[in-house]
Amino acid sequence: MRPEDRVADAELARLPYVDGVLSAQQVADTARAIAAMQEPCGSVPWTTGEHTDIWNHVEAAMALLVGGEVEAAERAYAWVPTMQRADGSWPMKIVGGEVEDPRGEVNMSAYLAVGIWHHWLVRRDLAFVQRFWPSVRAGLDWVVGQQLAFGGINWTPEEEGALLAGSSSIYQSLRAGVALADLLDDPQPEWELAGGRLGHAVRRHRDLFLDKSTYSMDWYYPVLGGAVRGDEGLALVDSRWDDFVRPGLGILCVDTNPWVTGAETCELVMALDSLGEGRRALGLLADMQHLRTEDGRYWTGWVYGDEATATEPVNVNWPPEWTTYTAAAVLLAVDALGETHGHATPGSGIMRGTSLAPHFSEIGLECGCVDEPVSADGFSRRA
Repeated sequence: MRPEDRVADAELARLPYVDGVLSAQQVADTARAIAAMQEPCGSVPWTTGEHTDIWNHVEAAMALLVGGEVEAAERAYAWVPTMQRADGSWPMKIVGGEVEDPRGEVNMSAYLAVGIWHHWLVRRDLAFVQRFWPSVRAGLDWVVGQQLAFGGINWTPEEEGALLAGSSSIYQSLRAGVALADLLDDPQPEWELAGGRLGHAVRRHRDLFLDKSTYSMDWYYPVLGGAVRGDEGLALVDSRWDDFVRPGLGILCVDTNPWVTGAETCELVMALDSLGEGRRALGLLADMQHLRTEDGRYWTGWVYGDEATATEPVNVNWPPEWTTYTAAAVLLAVDALGETHGHATPGSGIMRGTSLAPHFSEIGLECGCVDEPVSADGFSRRA
């Protein structure tokens, strides 16, 4: 490493790390690698020359902040409202500042709330929150308007059906949005009502979501988004552990292909952390470091297999690209585990939900179930 690339000791002391897995300097290197792929307008694409979507862009901004690249993070946030439409939604794909796929997608349009709440936790900059509140509010208003009777959120106005992973993430976004609303004394009771219906759907009606069960995201996102926790969350994680986890490598993206991916692995790390499963979380975070390059970038994934029987190339990084969303997931996972296994920022609890608004009561249900109170840990309390 060149001397000029090293981060000053005072700055390193503020950065997260996990003992034995990633140092603060390595975290800084990865944040710098994300910033290097940021476009002049502030957009953070999947990789250089590829498209940007708002969900992954916001995740990248969160990681930039965690890794000490504050100016790059705030440029990333400044770009987001420039692409928001009058109805509050954002287009699904943006390439070089031009809309490639105009469909509005609910998960992408909700996630700014998580990013702005995360920024508040780390920076305590009220003026920054106030600046972005109109965009957060318009986005969540649009998302809530897409809710289906059973509680899931219709994934786009053009296609019918709710995605379990996306709806689970929206549950976290609504809790972040209500936390922001409380901070700014601008109550949003309709978000709380929608959040209660949504949490109920994720806990009790997973069979009514579109079937994407071949994807690992559908397996762990109900836990990562916060709607399913405790014993129920542990049972859900254990139910498909052997289907998706490949010891020493990470987890599969889909259960049909021998392809482990770094972003999904790190998201599962954070889901495990939220369940108190620190040993398994640490093991997976360490396992996926084979995707890291010397300069802090991360390959998307690794295709493994037996050369003698394979019909496609195996034991190779694929696709042959380094992705910002993979690097971002690593930094957020390090921050989450750093709280108990190293050092963390004040935003480290964003995925555990410890800093979010309380879980929503299950009232006004339209699915035919009886309204149920929900405890602080997010579980229904049946008589």
